[in-house]
Amino acid sequence: MDRRTLLWSLPPVAWLATGTSHAQHALADWPAGQPLPAIEALDLQGRPWRLAELRGRPVLLNFWASWCEPCRAEMPTLQALAELYGPEQLAVVALNFKEAPATVARFVQRTGLRLPVLLDREGAVARACAVKVFPTTLLIGADGRPRQRVRGELDWTGAEAERLVQGLLATPGR
Repeated sequence: MDRRTLLWSLPPVAWLATGTSHAQHALADWPAGQPLPAIEALDLQGRPWRLAELRGRPVLLNFWASWCEPCRAEMPTLQALAELYGPEQLAVVALNFKEAPATVARFVQRTGLRLPVLLDREGAVARACAVKVFPTTLLIGADGRPRQRVRGELDWTGAEAERLVQGLLATPGR
């Protein structure tokens, strides 16, 4: 099944917003020689989660908040991307910025979001990663090294995103 066929087979919530946004985003390479800080957070069930445990597969780490309209618009395309590749090929993780767990849980339930959702209750992870714009997505290679940062909303089912993901899948450490 090709990507377009798979996208159309997803539930409407996953494809409703695809290709309809004219949002702005900025793509930047991660600064050479700058390591990614150790990222640890709790998920919605209170279980600890560590980015280092995903080593061996590429990761898209999306910083978002439910009050952020571009974040809400982007989320269905991130879900579609995650379903397209599957968690063993590409880990797509949503890291919520400074919202109460109950608020995040309501958003997840209302939208049917199935991505792993983590909590950055104090904003420490966002600060450590120099995230100041929402949404921001870090593209991290299978070797655990950050490659690029996307600031602002991106249609993760579009051609530009496909190029980014294919480049990430082709990076060393796979």
